[in-house]
Amino acid sequence: EIQICSARSGELITSLGDLQAQSTIHDVKKAFSKEKPKYYVDRQSYKTDQRGRMLKDDQTLADLGLKSGSRLFFKDLGPQVGWTTVFLTEYAGPLVIYLIFYTRPALIYGAKAAAQPYADVVNIAAGCWTFHYAKRLLETIFVHRFSHATMPITNIFKNSTYYWGFAAFVAYFINHPLYTPPAYGDMQVYGGLGAFAFAELGNLSIHLAFRSLRPAGSKVRKIPVSTSNPFTWLFGLVSCP
Repeated sequence: EIQICSARSGELITSLGDLQAQSTIHDVKKAFSKEKPKYYVDRQSYKTDQRGRMLKDDQTLADLGLKSGSRLFFKDLGPQVGWTTVFLTEYAGPLVIYLIFYTRPALIYGAKAAAQPYADVVNIAAGCWTFHYAKRLLETIFVHRFSHATMPITNIFKNSTYYWGFAAFVAYFINHPLYTPPAYGDMQVYGGLGAFAFAELGNLSIHLAFRSLRPAGSKVRKIPVSTSNPFTWLFGLVSCP
């Protein structure tokens, strides 16, 4: 029998009896959620003492030296939302917002704005923006592998405020009827377009490299290293696990 206590107050919440020495923290979470359905698995966190570190799901009671009568301290992580949901929300917003500004709605730019001609660079910018965020959405669905299933639901509002707000800020000026094309003309425009394409290719290749470091369904964390992919060569100088 393991006693579940509040990490904040230390008070006993409940006792879980259907556990074995080889039961994991994930098993503890499932057992606790049966007694307290409000606290689903992804909302729970445990420590062996009130000020200790959070325990990993695959740690067993035996590994932690816990026996019948031992205590685990429970922390409520609050309402959770899936990482994929957060990423899709973050990236769909800028895509939609930018294209709304691209149409030059009368509410924002005035009744005659939409009839005024677009500079070529404005059309190119819209294409680049659309490509970038469409790529991010597709990567979220097909490429990214997350070590955690969820994050606090408040993050979706914080992150979206940043992405959506700056999307509106950028889109307003680039799509404005008074927007002035680059001073150096096509050389600057197409030079920037080439740099953009190079950066997008590099970004995609690195995301694919990161994907290969984590087997599907696992929480493995590996340090990236240089490979035959030229974009990974900088990992020889700096690395992020």
